[in-house]
Amino acid sequence: MSQSCLGFSLILAFLLSATSVTSVKEPSDRKSSTELSVLQEAFLDLRLGLFLHFNMGTFVGLEWANGYEDPAVFAPSKLDCAQWAEAAKAAGMKYAVLTVKHTGGWCLWDSAHTNHDIASFVNYKGGKGDIVREFVDAFRARGLKVGFYYCFPGDYARSDIGRTLPEGKPDLHGLPPEAAGDFVGFMKLQLTELLTDYGPIDLIWIDQHHNKYTSAHWPELREFMKSLQPNCLILGNNARSLDDSDIVGYERPVLRNRKLPDDNMLPSEMCDTIYAHGQWFWHEPATEANIKTAKEVVDFLAFCNERRANLLLNVPPDQDGLISGLHLQRLREIGALLRAATEAGEAEATPSGL
Repeated sequence: MSQSCLGFSLILAFLLSATSVTSVKEPSDRKSSTELSVLQEAFLDLRLGLFLHFNMGTFVGLEWANGYEDPAVFAPSKLDCAQWAEAAKAAGMKYAVLTVKHTGGWCLWDSAHTNHDIASFVNYKGGKGDIVREFVDAFRARGLKVGFYYCFPGDYARSDIGRTLPEGKPDLHGLPPEAAGDFVGFMKLQLTELLTDYGPIDLIWIDQHHNKYTSAHWPELREFMKSLQPNCLILGNNARSLDDSDIVGYERPVLRNRKLPDDNMLPSEMCDTIYAHGQWFWHEPATEANIKTAKEVVDFLAFCNERRANLLLNVPPDQDGLISGLHLQRLREIGALLRAATEAGEAEATPSGL
């Protein structure tokens, strides 16, 4: 990674300079492009965010859960979203995105439209919890912006990745069982909950927005989400233009052939994970050999910011519900490097004798 990144010296320039406002291709299907451009530039000012992959995959050791996991295994005995937020602040992060529903269809809030949600997690607050609420409250209290990751339908139980279904069970395609037969209608119900019950949401991060089940409805779903929260930016993972997404998205571990252009002018975000080999959910153990160094992350942050892109860095909580061990250490090291660069720049900018 470091061979393709800018050197540490560039970080100073990015921290001391405001994000430049440049023209972008106007989305053809939006009426409020002026307001949207303001939101896009404010987003770029955030520069660095925390991606929190925390869901059923955390407890079953899988990147793609399929919805037939035993909900009793979800048992984070020390879950503390305030600890996540403090770790993000220590790293110099300005926003966070939580996997409120991943490929297993399990929802981290009590959805009125399914029991395939936190109410089934009997070993977490007796099924009475709401991790989405805990997340937004903790991060907002510390001045951090909040976003939700929500996964659209797909084929997540493929035999070629070793994820076969229980015998005789239908493929849920990443949504709760109640969604069968009307994926779009069901997602609108859940998106309504997420975008009306938790106050202003800064970013809704949609994975698999282009899929063979609901792709034709993507423009309709975007407009629906905007009708609920006009100031919430919508990011379609790996979207290729502003006609498709408010922010152009790049998923680094998967699409290594999609390079962030040196002359990029579009408001963009690059998501990456702390794991050197591309995992997103927590895996034991984290070692110096299998996670990125702080300098690698900070160099890559500089590379992204130079090209009008934020870096959304995934640092997953563990099975206790904490960011721990080397993951926590890395966040603190990242923050220390960024603060050192800022302090060095302030010293250089101060006239001698003052």
